[in-house]
Amino acid sequence: MTKTDVLTLAILGTLAERPLHGYEIRKRLGLELGPFRALSYGSLYPCLKRMVADGLIEVSGEAADARKGRAGMDARRSRIAYALTQAGTDRLAEELAHSGASSWDDDTFDVRFSMFAKTDSDTRLRILEGRRGRLAERLEEISQGLKAVRDRHDQYTAELHRHGLERVEREVEWLDQLIENERSAPRGSANTASAGDN
Repeated sequence: MTKTDVLTLAILGTLAERPLHGYEIRKRLGLELGPFRALSYGSLYPCLKRMVADGLIEVSGEAADARKGRAGMDARRSRIAYALTQAGTDRLAEELAHSGASSWDDDTFDVRFSMFAKTDSDTRLRILEGRRGRLAERLEEISQGLKAVRDRHDQYTAELHRHGLERVEREVEWLDQLIENERSAPRGSANTASAGDN
């Protein structure tokens, strides 16, 4: 998945509940999705424009903001709201049912995880297991890199590798808990996210 694809998925998920204005979409993404905290309007609006052109979303209406102009008269500024089309709803359903390798990637996983309440339990489990497998490979790579830099007596690079190793180990432990919770939950349950509190 490209960054644009991930942003498209995030927007589809955000609009699944109700139509939103552009600034509301940006705010929701910033609150719910860590990777999008620094999302600029320069990235958001071109993506929204593409999604409208692709028929995934539509302009659902305009709400006028009443503001006092310089002469004390009401100046009205239109705010465009965006809503999912049927094609957008179908695309979101397809994405939520998908559990392939792209859903385990760093950029995509957080977005997919934020939508786990809308995802069936089998798909959630496949994504969690896939992510864990991806991180297990990363642990092996970092461990090998750490050994190599220790052999060169490069203490600062070794410290950087050690920090990365600890970070990945923590995420693997977290994923192990989520997988255990998912396997023990009643089928179809959307309770996985509560494991993050442990």
